[in-house]
Amino acid sequence: MSTKKTGSSPTDTTIDIKEIKTFYDSVYHANAHAGHSSEDGHYRRLFRKLGVRNDSHVLDVACGTGGWLKVCSDNGASVSGVDLSDNAIKVCQEVMPQGNFYAQPAETLPFDDNVFDLVTCLGSLEHFVDPENSLREMIRVAKPHATFVILVPNKDFLTRKLGLFGGTYQVDAKEVVRTLEEWRSLFTAAGLHVTDRWKDLHVINRHWIMRGKFYTWPFRLLQSLLLAIWPLKWQYQVYHRCLAQSDKGIMPTSSDAA
Repeated sequence: MSTKKTGSSPTDTTIDIKEIKTFYDSVYHANAHAGHSSEDGHYRRLFRKLGVRNDSHVLDVACGTGGWLKVCSDNGASVSGVDLSDNAIKVCQEVMPQGNFYAQPAETLPFDDNVFDLVTCLGSLEHFVDPENSLREMIRVAKPHATFVILVPNKDFLTRKLGLFGGTYQVDAKEVVRTLEEWRSLFTAAGLHVTDRWKDLHVINRHWIMRGKFYTWPFRLLQSLLLAIWPLKWQYQVYHRCLAQSDKGIMPTSSDAA
């Protein structure tokens, strides 16, 4: 697959990206390694829900160690991924040598225009230095009529609003959480049209519930069960399926982009 360096000139975000990259290499992915993920089952369910074809070209932005892309690859899809972390990308290259992986910020994707059938960004957009430009880059590298699936945290997550959750430890790098309507406005401003939304229920499994100190397990069990019945507006994370506005004949308006 051909690649394209976008050739963006240095900006004020350059230092921020370097600092965030240092965090992901030295902390978040410091011990990155290939192996079974507790989210494998969740990724398989997502694969089936999206109806990914075995001839699809899939890009995952902020792919981490590639758990989602591994499921796509095992089912015949051609996979590519970018992540700031060199450590994470090395794992992807080890596990999926046939894939295309780059240690690269999402704001400057190293791909030609009109390449991918499916572009995903799962639980990472809130950590980007320039999320709107990153979304525009995703649109650029996607084929006409491609599907975009973006998983983002919800500022109105009920546990957060009650003061019982302050964010992930990635807040030490960067974490900007928005309400669902604020996310929709950002997607619209970038050129995406949201066609569907659904709950992220990957926490309903024993691996997540039994993570951390044993005395937190009852609370984590209760939270996972409540997420299953809470409405979308109270969810921790929400999936957004989108199309490019150009594919829908939609142009962003000033009110949409506000």
